[in-house]
Amino acid sequence: MSGLDLPDIVNASDVTGYSDTVDVLVIGAGIGGCCAAAEAAAAGASVLVLERSAAAGATTCMAGGHFYLGGGTAVQKATGHDDSPEEMAKYLTAVSLEPEPEKIKAYCDDSVDHFNWLEGLGFQFERSYYPEKAVIQPQTQGLMYTGNEKVWPFCEQAVPAPRGHKVPVPGDTGGAGMVIELLVKRLADLGVEIRYETGARRLVVDDAGAVAGVYWKDGPEDGFIKASSVVIAAGGFVMNPDMVARWVPQLAEKPFTLGNTFDDGLGIRLGASVGAELKHMDQAFITAPVYPPSILLTGLVVNKEAKRFVAEDSYHSRTSGFVMDQTDHAAYLIVDEAHMQRPEFPLAPFIDGWETVEEMADGLGLDRAALAATLDRYNEYAAKGEDPDFHKSADFLAPQDTGPWAAFDMTLGKALYAGFTVGGMATSVDGEVLAEDGSPVPGLYAAGACAANLAQDGKGYSSGTQLGEGSYFGRRAGRHAAQVVKG
Repeated sequence: MSGLDLPDIVNASDVTGYSDTVDVLVIGAGIGGCCAAAEAAAAGASVLVLERSAAAGATTCMAGGHFYLGGGTAVQKATGHDDSPEEMAKYLTAVSLEPEPEKIKAYCDDSVDHFNWLEGLGFQFERSYYPEKAVIQPQTQGLMYTGNEKVWPFCEQAVPAPRGHKVPVPGDTGGAGMVIELLVKRLADLGVEIRYETGARRLVVDDAGAVAGVYWKDGPEDGFIKASSVVIAAGGFVMNPDMVARWVPQLAEKPFTLGNTFDDGLGIRLGASVGAELKHMDQAFITAPVYPPSILLTGLVVNKEAKRFVAEDSYHSRTSGFVMDQTDHAAYLIVDEAHMQRPEFPLAPFIDGWETVEEMADGLGLDRAALAATLDRYNEYAAKGEDPDFHKSADFLAPQDTGPWAAFDMTLGKALYAGFTVGGMATSVDGEVLAEDGSPVPGLYAAGACAANLAQDGKGYSSGTQLGEGSYFGRRAGRHAAQVVKG
Protein backbone atom coordinates (compact mmCIF):
# COMPACT_ATOMS: atom_id res chain seq x y z
CA MET A 1 0.00 0.00 0.00
CA SER A 2 1.07 3.56 -0.67
CA GLY A 3 1.46 6.07 2.12
CA LEU A 4 -0.88 8.26 0.08
CA ASP A 5 -3.81 5.86 0.28
CA LEU A 6 -6.89 7.09 2.11
CA PRO A 7 -8.47 4.80 4.71
CA ASP A 8 -11.81 3.31 3.72
CA ILE A 9 -14.80 4.77 5.52
CA VAL A 10 -17.19 2.56 7.45
CA ASN A 11 -20.94 2.93 7.02
CA ALA A 12 -22.61 3.18 10.40
CA SER A 13 -25.39 0.90 9.14
CA ASP A 14 -22.81 -1.88 8.74
CA VAL A 15 -21.63 -1.68 12.36
CA THR A 16 -23.25 -4.37 14.51
CA GLY A 17 -21.93 -3.18 17.88
CA TYR A 18 -19.77 -0.64 19.64
CA SER A 19 -17.17 -1.13 22.35
CA ASP A 20 -17.81 2.40 23.70
CA THR A 21 -20.19 5.29 23.23
CA VAL A 22 -19.03 8.81 24.08
CA ASP A 23 -19.90 12.39 23.34
CA VAL A 24 -16.42 13.40 22.13
CA LEU A 25 -13.71 11.05 20.90
CA VAL A 26 -10.21 12.52 20.57
CA ILE A 27 -7.61 10.87 18.33
CA GLY A 28 -4.12 11.65 19.62
CA ALA A 29 -2.78 12.68 23.03
CA GLY A 30 -0.40 15.43 22.04
CA ILE A 31 -0.84 19.08 22.98
CA GLY A 32 -3.83 19.63 20.68
CA GLY A 33 -5.64 16.45 21.63
CA CYS A 34 -5.11 16.78 25.37
CA CYS A 35 -6.32 20.39 25.35
CA ALA A 36 -9.37 19.44 23.27
CA ALA A 37 -10.19 16.60 25.64
CA ALA A 38 -9.76 18.79 28.72
CA GLU A 39 -12.07 21.51 27.48
CA ALA A 40 -14.70 19.09 26.19
CA ALA A 41 -14.77 17.30 29.54
CA ALA A 42 -14.83 20.57 31.46
CA ALA A 43 -17.89 21.53 29.42
CA GLY A 44 -19.69 18.41 30.59
CA ALA A 45 -19.13 16.01 27.68
CA SER A 46 -18.11 12.38 28.10
CA VAL A 47 -14.68 12.08 26.49
CA LEU A 48 -12.31 9.29 25.45
CA VAL A 49 -8.82 9.74 24.00
CA LEU A 50 -7.14 7.18 21.74
CA GLU A 51 -3.33 7.28 21.53
CA ARG A 52 -1.34 4.98 19.24
CA SER A 53 1.84 5.13 21.31
CA ALA A 54 2.45 3.87 24.83
CA ALA A 55 2.54 7.36 26.37
CA ALA A 56 0.96 10.77 25.95
CA GLY A 57 2.78 13.68 24.37
CA ALA A 58 4.20 12.29 21.14
CA THR A 59 6.06 15.01 19.20
CA THR A 60 5.02 17.63 21.77
CA CYS A 61 7.47 16.07 24.23
CA MET A 62 10.33 16.65 21.77
CA ALA A 63 9.73 20.40 21.78
CA GLY A 64 11.77 22.78 23.89
CA GLY A 65 8.68 24.32 25.39
CA HIS A 66 8.06 27.60 23.57
CA PHE A 67 4.48 28.87 23.46
CA TYR A 68 3.92 31.86 21.17
CA LEU A 69 1.78 34.15 23.33
CA GLY A 70 1.36 37.90 23.58
CA GLY A 71 -1.01 40.81 23.89
CA GLY A 72 0.25 41.72 27.35
CA THR A 73 0.95 38.52 29.26
CA ALA A 74 2.15 38.62 32.86
CA VAL A 75 5.68 37.78 31.71
CA GLN A 76 5.68 40.56 29.13
CA LYS A 77 4.47 43.07 31.72
CA ALA A 78 6.91 41.89 34.38
CA THR A 79 9.85 42.28 32.01
CA GLY A 80 8.80 45.69 30.68
CA HIS A 81 7.65 44.69 27.19
CA ASP A 82 4.54 46.44 25.92
CA ASP A 83 2.33 44.41 23.61
CA SER A 84 -1.27 44.41 22.48
CA PRO A 85 -3.54 41.96 20.68
CA GLU A 86 -3.67 44.41 17.78
CA GLU A 87 0.12 44.53 17.26
CA MET A 88 0.39 40.77 17.70
CA ALA A 89 -2.29 40.32 15.05
CA LYS A 90 -0.53 42.71 12.67
CA TYR A 91 2.65 40.67 12.99
CA LEU A 92 1.00 37.27 12.52
CA THR A 93 -0.90 38.62 9.53
CA ALA A 94 2.33 39.89 7.98
CA VAL A 95 4.13 36.55 8.28
CA SER A 96 1.22 34.32 7.23
CA LEU A 97 0.95 32.86 3.75
CA GLU A 98 -2.81 33.21 3.49
CA PRO A 99 -3.92 35.01 6.64
CA GLU A 100 -7.23 33.91 8.12
CA PRO A 101 -8.28 37.10 9.95
CA GLU A 102 -10.88 35.47 12.19
CA LYS A 103 -8.39 32.91 13.50
CA ILE A 104 -5.59 35.41 13.98
CA LYS A 105 -7.87 37.85 15.81
CA ALA A 106 -9.20 35.14 18.11
CA TYR A 107 -5.73 33.79 18.86
CA CYS A 108 -4.37 37.25 19.69
CA ASP A 109 -7.44 38.55 21.56
CA ASP A 110 -7.49 35.42 23.72
CA SER A 111 -3.72 35.08 24.14
CA VAL A 112 -3.55 36.46 27.68
CA ASP A 113 -6.47 34.28 28.78
CA HIS A 114 -4.79 31.28 27.17
CA PHE A 115 -1.55 32.11 28.97
CA ASN A 116 -3.49 32.16 32.25
CA TRP A 117 -5.21 28.86 31.40
CA LEU A 118 -1.84 27.20 30.74
CA GLU A 119 -0.45 28.44 34.06
CA GLY A 120 -3.65 27.21 35.68
CA LEU A 121 -2.51 23.67 34.85
CA GLY A 122 0.01 24.03 37.66
CA PHE A 123 3.16 25.84 36.58
CA GLN A 124 4.44 29.38 36.01
CA PHE A 125 6.43 30.84 33.17
CA GLU A 126 9.43 32.49 34.80
CA ARG A 127 9.03 36.28 34.91
CA SER A 128 12.37 36.88 33.20
CA TYR A 129 13.66 37.89 29.77
CA TYR A 130 16.54 36.51 27.70
CA PRO A 131 17.85 39.32 25.46
CA GLU A 132 20.33 37.44 23.27
CA LYS A 133 19.82 36.11 19.76
CA ALA A 134 19.41 32.39 20.32
CA VAL A 135 17.32 29.44 19.21
CA ILE A 136 15.97 28.93 22.73
CA GLN A 137 16.70 30.28 26.18
CA PRO A 138 19.65 28.37 27.69
CA GLN A 139 18.08 28.08 31.14
CA THR A 140 14.60 28.85 32.45
CA GLN A 141 14.16 32.44 31.28
CA GLY A 142 10.50 32.94 30.53
CA LEU A 143 10.57 35.19 27.48
CA MET A 144 12.60 35.90 24.34
CA TYR A 145 12.18 36.84 20.70
CA THR A 146 11.43 33.68 18.70
CA GLY A 147 10.51 35.10 15.33
CA ASN A 148 11.16 37.93 12.89
CA GLU A 149 9.48 40.65 14.93
CA LYS A 150 12.59 42.87 14.82
CA VAL A 151 13.49 41.93 11.23
CA TRP A 152 12.63 44.09 8.22
CA PRO A 153 9.99 44.46 6.80
CA PHE A 154 8.01 43.08 9.75
CA CYS A 155 9.44 45.59 12.22
CA GLU A 156 7.78 48.31 10.15
CA GLN A 157 4.46 46.49 9.92
CA ALA A 158 3.97 45.79 13.64
CA VAL A 159 5.56 47.07 16.84
CA PRO A 160 8.08 44.37 17.83
CA ALA A 161 7.57 42.46 21.08
CA PRO A 162 9.04 39.19 22.38
CA ARG A 163 6.41 36.46 22.51
CA GLY A 164 8.36 33.24 22.92
CA HIS A 165 7.24 32.03 26.36
CA LYS A 166 9.28 29.05 27.54
CA VAL A 167 8.17 26.64 30.24
CA PRO A 168 10.58 26.64 33.22
CA VAL A 169 12.63 23.63 32.16
CA PRO A 170 16.33 24.15 31.30
CA GLY A 171 17.61 23.12 27.90
CA ASP A 172 16.32 22.98 24.36
CA THR A 173 14.40 19.68 24.24
CA GLY A 174 11.61 18.08 26.17
CA GLY A 175 10.38 21.13 28.04
CA ALA A 176 6.86 20.77 26.71
CA GLY A 177 6.68 17.32 28.27
CA MET A 178 6.03 19.01 31.59
CA VAL A 179 2.87 20.57 30.18
CA ILE A 180 1.74 17.20 28.84
CA GLU A 181 2.21 15.64 32.29
CA LEU A 182 0.04 18.35 33.81
CA LEU A 183 -2.59 17.91 31.10
CA VAL A 184 -2.70 14.15 31.67
CA LYS A 185 -3.25 14.84 35.37
CA ARG A 186 -6.01 17.33 34.51
CA LEU A 187 -7.68 14.72 32.30
CA ALA A 188 -7.51 12.15 35.07
CA ASP A 189 -9.12 14.64 37.47
CA LEU A 190 -11.86 15.17 34.89
CA GLY A 191 -12.43 11.42 34.55
CA VAL A 192 -11.10 11.22 30.98
CA GLU A 193 -9.49 7.94 29.95
CA ILE A 194 -6.51 7.90 27.59
CA ARG A 195 -6.45 4.50 25.91
CA TYR A 196 -2.84 3.85 24.90
CA GLU A 197 -1.51 1.72 22.06
CA THR A 198 -4.90 2.00 20.43
CA GLY A 199 -5.15 3.55 17.00
CA ALA A 200 -8.14 4.92 15.13
CA ARG A 201 -7.88 3.42 11.65
CA ARG A 202 -11.12 4.42 9.89
CA LEU A 203 -13.95 6.87 10.38
CA VAL A 204 -17.54 5.74 10.77
CA VAL A 205 -20.05 7.80 8.79
CA ASP A 206 -23.82 7.75 9.21
CA ASP A 207 -26.49 7.86 6.51
CA ALA A 208 -26.61 11.68 6.68
CA GLY A 209 -22.88 11.91 5.95
CA ALA A 210 -21.84 12.88 9.47
CA VAL A 211 -18.81 11.37 11.19
CA ALA A 212 -20.27 9.15 13.92
CA GLY A 213 -17.30 7.28 15.35
CA VAL A 214 -14.19 5.29 14.50
CA TYR A 215 -12.92 1.81 13.84
CA TRP A 216 -10.03 1.14 16.25
CA LYS A 217 -7.32 -1.46 16.54
CA ASP A 218 -5.09 -2.51 19.43
CA GLY A 219 -2.84 -5.35 18.36
CA PRO A 220 -5.11 -8.33 17.61
CA GLU A 221 -8.12 -6.59 19.14
CA ASP A 222 -10.35 -4.20 17.25
CA GLY A 223 -13.79 -2.66 17.38
CA PHE A 224 -15.90 0.44 16.90
CA ILE A 225 -16.49 3.49 19.08
CA LYS A 226 -19.61 5.59 18.64
CA ALA A 227 -19.15 9.33 19.14
CA SER A 228 -21.22 12.43 18.57
CA SER A 229 -18.04 14.30 17.60
CA VAL A 230 -14.52 13.17 16.64
CA VAL A 231 -11.47 15.42 17.11
CA ILE A 232 -8.44 14.37 15.07
CA ALA A 233 -5.21 15.55 16.68
CA ALA A 234 -2.85 12.94 15.29
CA GLY A 235 0.21 14.94 14.20
CA GLY A 236 1.82 15.83 10.90
CA PHE A 237 3.22 13.70 8.08
CA VAL A 238 6.99 14.13 8.24
CA MET A 239 7.46 10.38 8.85
CA ASN A 240 5.51 9.36 5.76
CA PRO A 241 8.00 9.10 2.86
CA ASP A 242 5.29 9.01 0.19
CA MET A 243 3.51 12.10 1.50
CA VAL A 244 6.83 13.93 1.96
CA ALA A 245 7.90 13.06 -1.59
CA ARG A 246 4.61 14.32 -2.97
CA TRP A 247 4.25 17.57 -1.04
CA VAL A 248 7.52 18.61 0.62
CA PRO A 249 10.42 16.86 -1.18
CA GLN A 250 12.96 19.23 0.40
CA LEU A 251 12.30 17.44 3.69
CA ALA A 252 13.40 14.13 2.15
CA GLU A 253 16.95 15.45 1.81
CA LYS A 254 17.59 16.43 5.41
CA PRO A 255 19.23 14.15 7.96
CA PHE A 256 17.06 14.85 10.99
CA THR A 257 13.31 14.74 11.45
CA LEU A 258 11.39 16.72 14.05
CA GLY A 259 8.68 14.18 14.64
CA ASN A 260 7.80 10.84 16.15
CA THR A 261 7.04 7.48 14.60
CA PHE A 262 3.34 8.25 14.36
CA ASP A 263 3.73 11.53 12.44
CA ASP A 264 2.76 9.50 9.39
CA GLY A 265 -0.13 11.60 8.17
CA LEU A 266 -2.82 9.09 9.12
CA GLY A 267 -4.90 11.77 10.82
CA ILE A 268 -4.76 13.95 7.71
CA ARG A 269 -5.68 11.00 5.50
CA LEU A 270 -8.57 10.12 7.81
CA GLY A 271 -9.91 13.63 7.31
CA ALA A 272 -9.38 13.48 3.55
CA SER A 273 -11.31 10.20 3.43
CA VAL A 274 -14.49 12.09 4.36
CA GLY A 275 -13.85 15.10 2.14
CA ALA A 276 -11.65 17.41 4.22
CA GLU A 277 -9.88 20.13 2.25
CA LEU A 278 -6.11 20.03 2.72
CA LYS A 279 -4.20 23.31 2.88
CA HIS A 280 -0.54 24.37 2.77
CA MET A 281 0.61 20.80 2.27
CA ASP A 282 3.64 22.05 0.32
CA GLN A 283 4.92 24.12 3.23
CA ALA A 284 7.50 23.01 5.77
CA PHE A 285 9.62 24.30 8.59
CA ILE A 286 13.25 23.45 7.85
CA THR A 287 16.26 24.99 9.54
CA ALA A 288 19.92 24.73 10.49
CA PRO A 289 20.65 27.67 12.81
CA VAL A 290 24.05 29.37 12.48
CA TYR A 291 23.61 31.11 15.83
CA PRO A 292 24.41 31.31 18.68
CA PRO A 293 26.91 32.94 18.94
CA SER A 294 25.09 35.97 17.61
CA ILE A 295 28.34 37.69 16.56
CA LEU A 296 28.35 35.44 13.51
CA LEU A 297 25.28 37.32 12.25
CA THR A 298 27.46 40.34 11.60
CA GLY A 299 28.85 38.33 8.68
CA LEU A 300 27.25 37.88 5.30
CA VAL A 301 25.50 34.91 3.72
CA VAL A 302 26.11 34.34 0.00
CA ASN A 303 24.89 31.80 -2.55
CA LYS A 304 26.80 30.02 -5.34
CA GLU A 305 26.63 33.20 -7.40
CA ALA A 306 28.44 34.97 -4.53
CA LYS A 307 25.38 37.17 -3.95
CA ARG A 308 23.61 37.98 -0.70
CA PHE A 309 19.94 36.96 -0.62
CA VAL A 310 18.65 37.47 2.94
CA ALA A 311 19.11 39.71 5.97
CA GLU A 312 21.45 37.68 8.14
CA ASP A 313 19.73 38.75 11.36
CA SER A 314 16.54 36.97 10.29
CA TYR A 315 15.18 34.27 12.54
CA HIS A 316 16.98 31.03 11.71
CA SER A 317 14.11 29.35 9.90
CA ARG A 318 13.60 32.42 7.69
CA THR A 319 17.26 32.38 6.65
CA SER A 320 17.08 28.64 6.03
CA GLY A 321 13.89 29.07 4.02
CA PHE A 322 15.70 31.41 1.66
CA VAL A 323 18.64 28.99 1.43
CA MET A 324 16.15 26.46 0.04
CA ASP A 325 15.42 28.88 -2.81
CA GLN A 326 19.06 29.15 -3.91
CA THR A 327 20.91 27.18 -6.59
CA ASP A 328 21.56 23.66 -5.27
CA HIS A 329 20.16 24.79 -1.89
CA ALA A 330 23.68 26.11 -1.26
CA ALA A 331 24.88 29.02 0.87
CA TYR A 332 27.91 30.10 2.88
CA LEU A 333 28.26 32.31 5.93
CA ILE A 334 31.39 34.45 5.71
CA VAL A 335 33.01 36.23 8.65
CA ASP A 336 36.36 37.88 9.18
CA GLU A 337 38.84 37.23 11.97
CA ALA A 338 37.45 40.04 14.12
CA HIS A 339 33.98 38.43 14.18
CA MET A 340 34.86 34.75 14.05
CA GLN A 341 33.66 32.59 16.91
CA ARG A 342 33.04 28.85 16.80
CA PRO A 343 29.53 27.70 17.76
CA GLU A 344 29.38 25.35 20.71
CA PHE A 345 27.11 23.04 18.73
CA PRO A 346 27.81 23.76 15.05
CA LEU A 347 24.93 22.80 12.77
CA ALA A 348 26.51 24.60 9.81
CA PRO A 349 30.03 23.10 9.64
CA PHE A 350 33.16 25.23 9.51
CA ILE A 351 34.74 24.90 6.07
CA ASP A 352 38.12 26.64 6.27
CA GLY A 353 39.96 29.90 6.70
CA TRP A 354 41.76 31.90 3.99
CA GLU A 355 44.28 34.74 4.03
CA THR A 356 42.75 36.55 1.05
CA VAL A 357 39.29 37.00 -0.45
CA GLU A 358 40.58 35.51 -3.71
CA GLU A 359 41.70 32.34 -1.93
CA MET A 360 38.33 32.15 -0.18
CA ALA A 361 36.50 32.45 -3.50
CA ASP A 362 38.60 29.65 -4.96
CA GLY A 363 38.08 27.50 -1.87
CA LEU A 364 34.30 27.93 -2.04
CA GLY A 365 34.15 27.57 -5.82
CA LEU A 366 32.83 31.12 -6.27
CA ASP A 367 33.63 33.76 -8.83
CA ARG A 368 36.45 35.92 -7.49
CA ALA A 369 35.19 39.25 -8.84
CA ALA A 370 31.61 38.60 -7.77
CA LEU A 371 32.58 37.70 -4.19
CA ALA A 372 34.92 40.68 -3.90
CA ALA A 373 32.20 43.02 -5.17
CA THR A 374 29.62 41.60 -2.75
CA LEU A 375 32.01 41.88 0.18
CA ASP A 376 33.08 45.42 -0.75
CA ARG A 377 29.50 46.64 -1.04
CA TYR A 378 28.53 45.04 2.26
CA ASN A 379 31.54 46.51 4.07
CA GLU A 380 31.04 49.98 2.62
CA TYR A 381 27.52 50.30 3.98
CA ALA A 382 28.11 48.29 7.17
CA ALA A 383 30.74 50.85 8.17
CA LYS A 384 27.94 53.43 8.08
CA GLY A 385 25.47 51.18 9.92
CA GLU A 386 23.40 50.73 6.78
CA ASP A 387 22.17 47.85 4.63
CA PRO A 388 20.24 49.24 1.67
CA ASP A 389 19.93 45.81 0.05
CA PHE A 390 18.35 43.74 2.85
CA HIS A 391 17.85 46.22 5.72
CA LYS A 392 19.69 44.18 8.34
CA SER A 393 19.52 45.78 11.77
CA ALA A 394 22.45 48.03 12.67
CA ASP A 395 22.91 45.82 15.76
CA PHE A 396 24.27 43.12 13.47
CA LEU A 397 26.12 45.26 10.93
CA ALA A 398 29.93 45.26 10.99
CA PRO A 399 32.47 45.41 8.16
CA GLN A 400 34.08 42.05 7.48
CA ASP A 401 37.41 43.52 6.38
CA THR A 402 39.96 42.09 8.79
CA GLY A 403 41.55 39.00 7.25
CA PRO A 404 41.83 36.10 7.37
CA TRP A 405 38.27 35.12 6.47
CA ALA A 406 36.33 32.02 7.46
CA ALA A 407 33.24 30.34 6.04
CA PHE A 408 30.55 28.03 7.36
CA ASP A 409 28.60 25.72 5.04
CA MET A 410 24.83 26.30 5.18
CA THR A 411 24.16 24.00 2.21
CA LEU A 412 21.37 21.43 2.48
CA GLY A 413 23.09 18.07 2.92
CA LYS A 414 26.15 19.67 4.52
CA ALA A 415 24.54 21.59 7.36
CA LEU A 416 22.43 19.61 9.83
CA TYR A 417 18.94 20.66 8.80
CA ALA A 418 15.88 19.59 10.73
CA GLY A 419 12.26 20.05 9.81
CA PHE A 420 8.60 19.24 10.11
CA THR A 421 5.45 19.66 8.04
CA VAL A 422 2.95 22.47 8.58
CA GLY A 423 0.13 21.57 6.19
CA GLY A 424 -3.10 19.88 7.20
CA MET A 425 -6.86 19.95 7.19
CA ALA A 426 -8.71 23.20 6.64
CA THR A 427 -10.59 24.18 9.78
CA SER A 428 -12.90 26.86 11.10
CA VAL A 429 -11.93 29.07 14.03
CA ASP A 430 -13.59 26.46 16.25
CA GLY A 431 -11.70 23.53 14.80
CA GLU A 432 -14.48 22.23 12.55
CA VAL A 433 -12.97 20.37 9.61
CA LEU A 434 -13.98 22.07 6.36
CA ALA A 435 -14.73 20.53 2.99
CA GLU A 436 -13.49 22.10 -0.25
CA ASP A 437 -16.69 24.15 -0.54
CA GLY A 438 -16.00 25.65 2.89
CA SER A 439 -18.79 23.83 4.68
CA PRO A 440 -18.07 21.89 7.88
CA VAL A 441 -17.77 18.12 7.70
CA PRO A 442 -20.46 17.21 10.27
CA GLY A 443 -19.13 15.68 13.46
CA LEU A 444 -15.43 16.16 12.64
CA TYR A 445 -12.83 18.47 14.19
CA ALA A 446 -9.05 18.78 13.87
CA ALA A 447 -6.32 20.33 16.01
CA GLY A 448 -2.56 20.42 16.30
CA ALA A 449 -0.13 19.55 13.51
CA CYS A 450 -2.76 17.86 11.32
CA ALA A 451 -4.77 21.09 11.08
CA ALA A 452 -3.90 24.18 9.04
CA ASN A 453 -4.45 27.13 11.38
CA LEU A 454 -1.87 29.94 11.52
CA ALA A 455 -0.58 29.46 7.99
CA GLN A 456 3.12 30.18 8.24
CA ASP A 457 5.88 28.71 6.13
CA GLY A 458 9.46 28.40 7.34
CA LYS A 459 10.23 31.97 6.31
CA GLY A 460 7.53 33.37 8.55
CA TYR A 461 7.46 30.81 11.32
CA SER A 462 7.95 31.85 14.93
CA SER A 463 9.03 29.24 17.45
CA GLY A 464 6.21 28.50 19.84
CA THR A 465 3.53 28.70 17.16
CA GLN A 466 2.99 24.95 17.06
CA LEU A 467 2.49 24.60 20.81
CA GLY A 468 0.67 27.92 21.04
CA GLU A 469 -1.89 27.42 18.32
CA GLY A 470 -2.12 23.66 18.86
CA SER A 471 -3.15 24.16 22.48
CA TYR A 472 -5.38 27.17 21.81
CA PHE A 473 -7.30 25.81 18.82
CA GLY A 474 -7.40 22.39 20.46
CA ARG A 475 -9.26 23.98 23.35
CA ARG A 476 -11.68 25.69 20.95
CA ALA A 477 -12.30 22.42 19.11
CA GLY A 478 -13.06 20.61 22.37
CA ARG A 479 -15.42 23.31 23.58
CA HIS A 480 -17.30 23.49 20.29
CA ALA A 481 -17.58 19.71 20.03
CA ALA A 482 -19.04 19.58 23.54
CA GLN A 483 -21.48 22.39 22.80
CA VAL A 484 -22.75 20.61 19.69
CA VAL A 485 -23.38 17.50 21.78
CA LYS A 486 -25.37 19.52 24.33
CA GLY A 487 -27.34 21.03 21.48
